[in-house]
Amino acid sequence: MKTKLSVLPILILCFLSFGVFAQEKTKKELKAERDLKKQKEIEALIDSKKFDFEAQKANPQGGRLIFLDYNTYFLKFNTEKTTCDLPFFGRGFNVPYGGDGGIKFEGLPENIKIQKNKKNYIVKATVRGKDDSYDLMLSVFFDGGATLSINSNNRGPISYDGEIRAPKAQESKK
Repeated sequence: MKTKLSVLPILILCFLSFGVFAQEKTKKELKAERDLKKQKEIEALIDSKKFDFEAQKANPQGGRLIFLDYNTYFLKFNTEKTTCDLPFFGRGFNVPYGGDGGIKFEGLPENIKIQKNKKNYIVKATVRGKDDSYDLMLSVFFDGGATLSINSNNRGPISYDGEIRAPKAQESKK
């Protein structure tokens, strides 16, 4: 009789604890929630048309993959002014002598088109810089990864792999 009484509280505790464990989310559900949250953040960035692309790798035409320094090369996309500072590896056709060799421009984006697919967004725009015109095509995946392809009149095509993020707050000038 004594063993039956000591087993009964243990069984009651086991049944009560199963209810608590059944309510916890699985790793799969937690990952799905994180992915959905990230997708909503990316969608909000694309809809606002204000984001920063940070290049991590360069893929020149006919060349090998080149890893870049992080947080150094960027494209700041905005409907009012788009700024770009990216390295260029490839063939230049009509580049000014003594130039810095990279793709650097500021300008107003024109013909902005945004298309949503099953796995990504595609943002297309044309920006006229001081010496050249640049056709931009940015493929943004739901996890924040992105591929930027740039076609220019004076240089061969090149693409960059990286991430998009919300624009950093402008620092106040001293």
